[in-house]
Amino acid sequence: MASLNDRLDFVVGKKAADQLKEYFGIRTVNDLVRYVPRKYSDAMTVRGEGETLDLEEGEHVTFVDTITKAEPKWTNRPPKREFLVVTLGNRQPKVTATFFNAKYLKKTLIQGARVMLSGEVGYYRSVMQLTHPAFMVLNSASGKKIGTKSLTSIAEISDTSGEDLLAEFEKDFFPIYGANSKMQTWEIYACVRQVLAVLDPVDEPMPEWFVREHNLTSEDQALRAIHLAETADARECAAERLTYDEAVGLQWGLVVRRHSALSDSGPPAPPRPDGLAAAMKAQLPFELTVGQCDVFDVISAEINATRPMNRMLQGEVGSGKTIVSVLAMLQMIDSGYQCALLAPTEVLAAQHAQSIRAMLGPLGMAGQLGGADNATRVALLTGSMSAQQKRDVRDVVASGEAGIVIGTHALLQDAVEFDRLGMVVVDEQHRFGVEQRDRLRAKAPDGMTPHLLVMTATPIPRTVALAVYGDLEISTLRELPRGRQPITTNTIFVSQKPAWLDRAWARIVEEVQAGRQAYVVASRIDEDDKPGSDKTAKKVKKDAKESGPPPITVVELLARLQRGPLAGLRLGLMHGRLPSDEKDAVMAAFRAGEIDVLVCTTVVEVGVDVPNATVMAVMDADRFGISQLHQLRGRVGRGEHHSLCLLATNLPEESKAGHRVKAVASTQDGFKLAELDLSERSEGDVLGLHQSGRAITLRFLSLARHYDIIRAAKELCESVYESDPLDAGMAVLSAPFTDTDRVEFLDKS
Repeated sequence: MASLNDRLDFVVGKKAADQLKEYFGIRTVNDLVRYVPRKYSDAMTVRGEGETLDLEEGEHVTFVDTITKAEPKWTNRPPKREFLVVTLGNRQPKVTATFFNAKYLKKTLIQGARVMLSGEVGYYRSVMQLTHPAFMVLNSASGKKIGTKSLTSIAEISDTSGEDLLAEFEKDFFPIYGANSKMQTWEIYACVRQVLAVLDPVDEPMPEWFVREHNLTSEDQALRAIHLAETADARECAAERLTYDEAVGLQWGLVVRRHSALSDSGPPAPPRPDGLAAAMKAQLPFELTVGQCDVFDVISAEINATRPMNRMLQGEVGSGKTIVSVLAMLQMIDSGYQCALLAPTEVLAAQHAQSIRAMLGPLGMAGQLGGADNATRVALLTGSMSAQQKRDVRDVVASGEAGIVIGTHALLQDAVEFDRLGMVVVDEQHRFGVEQRDRLRAKAPDGMTPHLLVMTATPIPRTVALAVYGDLEISTLRELPRGRQPITTNTIFVSQKPAWLDRAWARIVEEVQAGRQAYVVASRIDEDDKPGSDKTAKKVKKDAKESGPPPITVVELLARLQRGPLAGLRLGLMHGRLPSDEKDAVMAAFRAGEIDVLVCTTVVEVGVDVPNATVMAVMDADRFGISQLHQLRGRVGRGEHHSLCLLATNLPEESKAGHRVKAVASTQDGFKLAELDLSERSEGDVLGLHQSGRAITLRFLSLARHYDIIRAAKELCESVYESDPLDAGMAVLSAPFTDTDRVEFLDKS
């Protein structure tokens, strides 16, 4: 007998075990029984000698009979190819089968051979035909099972003959596994059958009361039925149980992670009435919203505790997350700690550095003329800096002179050392994984875990919040600061109403003449930038199964606008391939009003803040995902003037992409759009690298449909953890999400 933890070579043999490990990462019995079929084949109908043939064209059938005639033939048209036509029994109507690898088969499929043939029915001149069907010789002289692997594997698995063998093919289904040319689905099926035949009853990993409460089948029944059950109902019950398994496994990993972090020692930073945070509040030229005050009060209390804060701050674009994070960082600095702000792009990092310095004024000018007595220093570190510039910044950070250190992935390098790192802020959390934020937190003094605040302007659907960010407490800012103007969003279906695009350019000219600025966004840089190279764009196009004209490049668009509808305006170019100093210069010129229209890629998607920009035109909007369009739109509407976002596409209005673009135009509620985005994307895209730094597979659990299951799983895991943090059953279920050796091979099926 075998248990779930057994190595496969002891059960299925070394050759098969090595193949399963090499091609699919399957190492143990548990791995194999949880490698569930991706689908099930249609039913086979077995027809023996003398049975009536009431079969329709296209129906899958398996014949068992004797070959009465085997005739090699040649094709009429060049190149001439030999093929073999066999006649099966003395049936009426006549049944024939055609094989095109005749050179090999004519020595095997001979007159008098008793065979099994399996394939789809076709008819020609009242003759029933099977074209290159699967076959197996049932009366070979050697006694070996000769034939197509799909049939011989089933026969070998069953280890039967005669009527018992035929019964194996009378099933309503056969499982189809994710396979490759080196190891086919029937070989995997053979291994699964072999394992299940000797597998000991599987222990129940979940509490019995939970299984009863949700009317679930047992773990043992589910793992067997998902592979072998004869009825759809039984397989559905198994699938439901395995959906709970995935939800519980994922939540247990999150619960363990959260409690592990909570057990660490964090740096307490009590608020000081004479500190930088209080001074910052006093000098703000505006009042914080009620939501900002409430969120800051929560964060302030958490960073005053010895337990490390683990909190996500989500909010619509422009909801004022940055000022909340700055106040929190200043409270940490008041207690003698440093803070690191991690941004995904150099443009965003530079923007943060500039805006925070401007926000702080004299409070951020330590060591400079005009700086406040208790001032701190803001440092910026990016990968494109010169070696000397990096060394200078690292020295300032290591000495503790810089209270706020802003940077990109460059902050994660081993060469970057902090004096007393007390808090990590991660902006645009969806761009980073757990391993990256933990690498930065590890730069704190020994024995101390910095507080963690992650921020995102991409609203998180509630199921994603539970399934992906379950190790974080979540705060939400829904309220926009006073004075913010709404953004009107219109769609332009260029192929149907080309005049509307002309009007869009005219509107941009009008805005510029009124003293304001505009963005024009394209999805590609130049011809070297392959269409759909962006992962989101690839997915969008794949899902839509639609094609239009090639997307315009930002370089081509700039040239077209300069000599056409925007001639005479001051146009600037911005994309990710520009050197860092050029990007900085362009953004500085745009912020200063020296550029009227910024023609750019999605490099401006996050963090760029130019209040005077009131119009955005997005070309080939069908190339972008819903959340990406919402993020782009947030670059306007940041000042006192009414703003406009124009989404242009060459695809028709009634297309799937057209509906997606119109959905973005119909609402500014990012949470509604997030739910819609989730319904259009795969779980793999949503989960990304958040949990382990590697891809995560969900075979049954749907973040779009299974909120109640995810919530029940979370409650269960929290309850079990309180009583037994080392629960063995929960550990088994969470292994695919927490065992890094196992997760490496997982990918979205």
